[in-house]
Amino acid sequence: MDGTLRERWVLALVGALGGGSLYWLTIGIDGIVPDRAVLTLIVMTGTFFATLLAMAGPMGVRRAAVNAAGLAVGTAGLVWLGSLRFETADGFFNGPLPTLAALTVASLPMPFLIARVGPGWRDYPSLFLQAWSIVVRYAAAWAFTGLVWVVILLSDRMLGIVGLTVINDLLAIEVVPFVLTGAIIGLAMAVVHEYAELLSPYVVLRLFRLLLPVVLTVMAVFLVALPFRGLNGLFQDWSPALVLFAMVAAGISLVSIAVDQSDADATTSPFLRLAAQAQALVLPAVAGFGAWAVWLRVAQYGWTPERVFMALVAALAVAYGMIYAVAVLRRGPWMARIRAGNLWMALAVIALAALWLTPVLNAERISARDQLARFDAGRTAVEALDIAAIRQWGKAGAAVIAALEEKAKAPGQEALAARLANPGAEPVMSGEKRAALVAELAALMPLQPASATGTRDMILAAMQEYELSTWLDACKRVQTDGRPGCVLAVADLLPMIPGEEAMVVLIEAGDYAQVYGLYFLADGSLAQRTAVRSDGTYPGPDEARALLRTFQDQPPAVTPALLNQLGTGEAGILILP
Repeated sequence: MDGTLRERWVLALVGALGGGSLYWLTIGIDGIVPDRAVLTLIVMTGTFFATLLAMAGPMGVRRAAVNAAGLAVGTAGLVWLGSLRFETADGFFNGPLPTLAALTVASLPMPFLIARVGPGWRDYPSLFLQAWSIVVRYAAAWAFTGLVWVVILLSDRMLGIVGLTVINDLLAIEVVPFVLTGAIIGLAMAVVHEYAELLSPYVVLRLFRLLLPVVLTVMAVFLVALPFRGLNGLFQDWSPALVLFAMVAAGISLVSIAVDQSDADATTSPFLRLAAQAQALVLPAVAGFGAWAVWLRVAQYGWTPERVFMALVAALAVAYGMIYAVAVLRRGPWMARIRAGNLWMALAVIALAALWLTPVLNAERISARDQLARFDAGRTAVEALDIAAIRQWGKAGAAVIAALEEKAKAPGQEALAARLANPGAEPVMSGEKRAALVAELAALMPLQPASATGTRDMILAAMQEYELSTWLDACKRVQTDGRPGCVLAVADLLPMIPGEEAMVVLIEAGDYAQVYGLYFLADGSLAQRTAVRSDGTYPGPDEARALLRTFQDQPPAVTPALLNQLGTGEAGILILP
């Protein structure tokens, strides 16, 4: 058996052993071993086999096994430490962030470990090549595994036509799918490494370079348009900050791809080099706006584990942006400075991910203490307490809930007691706050005709608090002509129903326009229906904004719809387009 065939068999066996081990840990010992020990063993086993398969090609199986074992023990230890924040091991999975931190600790050190046995762990060309090669190898291996499973299932169906169930009988044995999947992945990783030159990541990276001018253009347009469009849309919720950080991550990746592993391998296109320099200069501004959005959110609502995570992302984004911008502004070997910055920032990401799983950076404890302090200081109202979320924050959250329950026993804390008893209920706004919200909305929202205040006030009185807030947000979005992004037009639109109805136009986040009608049902409740044209189609965003301006200028005309019916009155029938 030659070396190539032997390596294939070895990695297939390693993968099969990994799949069988994970089956045994997840199903075989269920209920026998304490959950926290099972979690630690699963993380250790999964990390060991996954990293062993990834590193075996460039390092050799024995050396890869030693490094994978160290990485597995370290990752499992951190996960065990992180799980102690929760009463049970399942609490570790209350949110995705601890799992993301564990995956980061398990995967990012691999290029450093591979490079360490070669030219050295600080050798950027080796780190760059190995990082992208791992991604390509695993992508190809999983694609091959999926294809093999398609063939297996089709084969089972074909044999089933003639009454043979041998494949189905084998797959019915619970451990077989685990072992088979692991073996296929191991075999695929071995074959992919054999043909590393044919599956080089450079083809993909060269294609990615073409996206650099596109991302740069989008960021430049964003920064140019921001002063004219205003900052209101930037701070409505998490979406703008997530989008900005995603674009920053794309910019960082594309600049790194453009400068490649060395000056000799970097892009030779003067246009792409100039685009990379411009992208590096733009990154701090975009990252800064994202960080500002996060800070405003924290200042308004306090810390949560998600906001702690976003603050760390913001810090990393700003740090990357500053490193890249300074590297370009200093001129000279700017690409070398970016590569050096990438190396140290990768280590910083690994360190932060590890700290996330230790008491040093306990996001649940930070968040729980902050939320309690804000409540005690009166900065968070009873109705704004997210009891359900706090209860997901492990032991720290339980301590805050206990403190709130103790406070709820005091006279005058009936609202807090009700909130704790039914945390899933929609927060009820106090009468004074609701009245202030309605008054502010009535003052900002244009009304046509201006005399229809009675119908408007009835509609506002019947609306939910979150609907009032949505309308108010729309009205506060000042358009390019200086007018608010909302209007309410009142008319007798449904002759069969007593009283008047209304049509509202709202400009929401991202310039999304919404048009819908409102009317009262027989029981007095308010109904909402999306507005349509007479041909049954919906008005598009541009048409909705045109309606906004038209309705704000003057009361719209009320005319019969372009429909006829067979029969008369309510007994008639008609075709709805």
